[in-house]
Amino acid sequence: MRLPKALALGAALVAAFPAHAAENGASAGVPAKALDRTPIEATTATGDPVRLLPNGRWEYVDADKAKAAKALADQFPENHTRPVAAQGGVFGVGRTVMPGDRDYNRGSLGHK
Repeated sequence: MRLPKALALGAALVAAFPAHAAENGASAGVPAKALDRTPIEATTATGDPVRLLPNGRWEYVDADKAKAAKALADQFPENHTRPVAAQGGVFGVGRTVMPGDRDYNRGSLGHK
């Protein structure tokens, strides 16, 4: 009795998938709609115009404010992909330990 129920459930899932794909524009060789990657213009709570980027970041529209914000952000080590003072991450593989992390400069922790 369990096998027919499982087959019925599997058939229902297979039948529902093409319908879902067709709603999204991706069925039988037709590519899905391209995502809109244009930045969105917005305003902060203080009234400053900003640009919302598709990667989740934002930037000021005003060039002077954008330059000042970049100079401030560059002071923080977490905003660099791999600062010179970071440890680990050999050839782009593995964890990079940033200064200030509790695991920074702990070595291998071997007992010898």
